[in-house]
Amino acid sequence: MNTVCLECGEKILGRSDKKFCSDACRNAYNNALNRDSKNNIRTINNRLRKNHRILEALNTQDKTKVTKNTLIKYGFLFDYITGIYTTKTGSTYFYVYDQGYLPLENDYYLLVKKEV
Repeated sequence: MNTVCLECGEKILGRSDKKFCSDACRNAYNNALNRDSKNNIRTINNRLRKNHRILEALNTQDKTKVTKNTLIKYGFLFDYITGIYTTKTGSTYFYVYDQGYLPLENDYYLLVKKEV
């Protein structure tokens, strides 16, 4: 049983199993505890959104062929995807949400849009 707040050290009044003196202290404690992981998650989510915007902007016909250099020129990073789909014939599509790409020969990529 804690008798002092984990965040500020003030005496806790009320239930015997309370860990914080107030919602503000509870929030401050948990925000500090999760700060690093939240920043990492935010960075990854921003990168995924950017990749999605690039694919969406280049794939205006729901099926478009582009070069690897075009994707790179717009800032696309191939390490950030949300899913992989392999067809029965062995073709592997990489997805960023509903926008996907299939690596082709000679550094070309087929951009596709998955029907949701």
